[in-house]
Amino acid sequence: MQYNWQQQDWPDFSYNLSEIEDFLFAFAEETGHIGGILKAVPEHVKVETLIDTMVYEAIKTSEIEGEFLSRQDVASSIRNNLGINKHPEPVKDKKAQGAAQLMVNARNAFADKLTEKKLFDWHKMLLNESKTINTGVWRKDQAPMQVVSGAIGKEKVHFEAPPSDRVQQEMDRFIQWFNETAPGGKQEIKKAPVRSAIAHLYFETIHPFEDGNGRIGRVLAEKALSQTLGRPVMLSLSRKIEADRKAYYKSLETAQRSNEITRWIIYFVKIILAAQIEAKELLDFTLHKTRFFDHFKNTFNDRQLKAVKKMLAAGPEGFEGGMTAQKYISITKASKATATRDLQDLLESGCLKVTGGGRSTHYVLNLNNEFIEI
Repeated sequence: MQYNWQQQDWPDFSYNLSEIEDFLFAFAEETGHIGGILKAVPEHVKVETLIDTMVYEAIKTSEIEGEFLSRQDVASSIRNNLGINKHPEPVKDKKAQGAAQLMVNARNAFADKLTEKKLFDWHKMLLNESKTINTGVWRKDQAPMQVVSGAIGKEKVHFEAPPSDRVQQEMDRFIQWFNETAPGGKQEIKKAPVRSAIAHLYFETIHPFEDGNGRIGRVLAEKALSQTLGRPVMLSLSRKIEADRKAYYKSLETAQRSNEITRWIIYFVKIILAAQIEAKELLDFTLHKTRFFDHFKNTFNDRQLKAVKKMLAAGPEGFEGGMTAQKYISITKASKATATRDLQDLLESGCLKVTGGGRSTHYVLNLNNEFIEI
């Protein structure tokens, strides 16, 4: 079986957008909506949403590859790199530090042309602590670069990338394509999600590095989106991809069998749209959270403050299972009587609302409290 890069029409991708015109229109609408919200919300809300989004992206893009980063270290490193912290916070996890540095660097330089040096710099940032990977250079190993699954002796090869002696030529052509399809380029692709989808597939097919290709490929997908939109996107592609990794790898594997890539573009555009909708929900949540906290912050004792912060940290999905007396005791180390009294106070103040009954009684944050102006 031939892969896409072995075929005569490589890399002249062909596709039909008739099936996704509605999705492209919905993406444009969502992008406009979130742009309007960003103009209206206070600066600190924008910053908090940006940090949350970048933390999600850094963590989830690593989880797709089977690596699990410290959320606290990623958040601290992002704040350090954005210059938010007057005094840089300590970061123990060097992988988290590298992932965060890459996120911030790519965002700050979204409008810049893509260069070989930039890709090498990103690779060094991402794998700054690796002792076994050659960083900042294209792969040179003569062994086939394969995507494989299964036990030893029963391996299944899902894809084999171009040999290493072709990588320089392929990447020169990719970088030229990326820059020429940007706004004002000779081959400009005006639909941001379409350009993003092609950029990701194209880069992943070449697989130019020894490691880190998936993570850098997703950064390139977001760079393509940002350039074509004319502003840094505020979304996390990796969070939506990680939610169904099997579908992602299956779609990628299928797309790497042909240069007719309609099905791949449909899949990826839907991922982008879902990520944009999720970003809008996160922004809405952050705005409600800010107003909620401003309204109630002076009414909390130390225990209540700790528990409420824990619940808010769960994000738009909500604190799993709601807050219960037992969870409150575990979080605050309070006695059962104190926990019951604290929760009752929070309920009476309108901070919490109760759901369920009997043994299944639990509490959720009342973020749409009538005392808060929305």
